[in-house]
Amino acid sequence: MPTVSQLPMSRRFLSFGEREDIAMHRASGCGVREIARLTGRSPSTISRELRRNAATRQGRLAYRASSAQWHADCRARRPKVAKLVANDALRDYVQARLSGAVRRPDGTPVAGPAVTWRKKKVRRYQDRRWAQAWSPEQIARRLEVDFPHDVSMRISHEAIYQSLYVQGRGALQRELTACLRTGRALRVPRERRRRTSRAYVPAEIMISERPAEVEDRAVPGHWEGDLIMGLNSSAIGTLVERTTRFTMLLHLPQMDGHSEGLHTLHGPPLAGHGAEAVRDAMAESITTLPVQLRRSLTWDQGVEMAQHAKLRVDTGVEVYFCDPRSPWQRGTNENTNGLLRQYFPKGTNLARYDAEELNAVAAALNGRPRKTLNWKTPAEALDELLVSVQAGVASTP
Repeated sequence: MPTVSQLPMSRRFLSFGEREDIAMHRASGCGVREIARLTGRSPSTISRELRRNAATRQGRLAYRASSAQWHADCRARRPKVAKLVANDALRDYVQARLSGAVRRPDGTPVAGPAVTWRKKKVRRYQDRRWAQAWSPEQIARRLEVDFPHDVSMRISHEAIYQSLYVQGRGALQRELTACLRTGRALRVPRERRRRTSRAYVPAEIMISERPAEVEDRAVPGHWEGDLIMGLNSSAIGTLVERTTRFTMLLHLPQMDGHSEGLHTLHGPPLAGHGAEAVRDAMAESITTLPVQLRRSLTWDQGVEMAQHAKLRVDTGVEVYFCDPRSPWQRGTNENTNGLLRQYFPKGTNLARYDAEELNAVAAALNGRPRKTLNWKTPAEALDELLVSVQAGVASTP
């Protein structure tokens, strides 16, 4: 047997000295948890070490430090032959589940759209390749079901991903990435996916810094907002007051040249819902309200609110942003958007409506009695607030 490695190792791995301690404690009859306590390691680490690196002696497993270190050194050698390279049956199984043809009930294949792989992420609103398109995790788990007694037919989902994305381990063809649900040609690191905050959204104006009075809805003047999107990048802005559920709609007409596909470099977005257009429409609507009803606005982190600082200066409204992918933090607005879809269904062109038509829809919504308002309408609830505000101003000496 070759000489075992005596080089100092990372704390992540067991050293030869630790393996000698494990062998000694095991020979004296100590259990897994007692060995873990004596060596300062996790019980799962000790259990795995005894299971993987034990030597077979006279038909039974016996743990010896030198044999265990030799097994560990063998597994640590790099580069390794990828499992999908060495096992043709396993590779064929994985490829069939990733890129196998979609078939009719009688078994004949369906070609689907003709798509050329372009070595980049699949674009939205374009045809995708039709395939079985199992996820790597589904393939890895199904192998245990289809081959319960064949341990050679095992692979982890991470090994499949590496065969698709890592150069040098390409047992699978790179174009099979088009069969994954995301269609990414390059893998996105997890940390990069987490860094989703916008540069214009500092921590000081996140929803966690919003005043506590907003939560119980006792104090009026706190609003939630969003855009509802339609065909051809058309949009309507929505503002909902949290206490009364009063709704205001923002008219965001598309600019000249949008229908012709014209675009000016560094110019305003012609779709009509750029940061400047949304700021102007919001300021025009909010400034019609008394100052007492202009306390705060909660929005998601869409780019249409990039000019929130100027909006705060123009209207006096404090702007707060929700956490990424957390629509429930604007639950009132999301519920109202669902009601508005009765008038503005998804997939329809919202640019065909003028400001008067939007005001009419808002009036219809504000005229519906709400259970949460004890069957008052939002318009009636807002009128009561306005009367109380005016009375308070009139009685001020």
